[in-house]
Amino acid sequence: MANTIIHKAETRGDANHGWLHSRHTFSFADYYDPERVHFGMLRVLNDDIVEAGMGFGTHPHDNMEIISIPLEGDLEHKDSMGNVSLIKHGDVQVMSAGTGITHSEYNKNKDKRVKFLQIWVLPDRKNVKPRYDQITLNIKDRHNKLQQILSPNPDDAGVWIYQNAWFHLAQFENGFSADYNIKAKENGVYAFILSGDITINNQELKSRDGFGIWDVDKISVKANSDAEFLLIEVPMK
Repeated sequence: MANTIIHKAETRGDANHGWLHSRHTFSFADYYDPERVHFGMLRVLNDDIVEAGMGFGTHPHDNMEIISIPLEGDLEHKDSMGNVSLIKHGDVQVMSAGTGITHSEYNKNKDKRVKFLQIWVLPDRKNVKPRYDQITLNIKDRHNKLQQILSPNPDDAGVWIYQNAWFHLAQFENGFSADYNIKAKENGVYAFILSGDITINNQELKSRDGFGIWDVDKISVKANSDAEFLLIEVPMK
């Protein structure tokens, strides 16, 4: 029997710092809800808007897999490993923080905001050597398809992390439907709706809603309008 949990968009944590407006699906910083600490190994899902010319100063991380998915605008990244890069819509960035890194992220543009998702996944091992990677994807490859953007395997499509996890992005036209098969038996799927309306296994979802489902072999997704969404498959234990 499937287990499910729904997080409606308006119930998320809301942190507006002026330069940064962040909506937290799970407990983060000053937002704490004991019922919303994580979904399996998915620990953080922040929906961030950074104002023009602003950003996150240098700060540390360790023993976490950190994935950034830009939705709009350009984000400049600098880190203690010597990486300096620009990530934009269509890119996916990953850091394995491992034994420890510091980094900063800034909105490179002086005239427009940056919107991006920051996602943290708990790793399956501790104190690895820190690593950084980013790739540019073909956005057309998610039109009425599930485009894999992350996996546990360095030889597979997308970036990889130290966890038995898979991420897929999709843009479905109104009325299009598809099944997603769970890749590992102990895993569940957390869906985050970027735009539009979709139905997953009879659960109707709107823009910025989150929906977790586990103890199933597959899920069915149907678009009730033109819609874009992210599927995050992670171990539940």
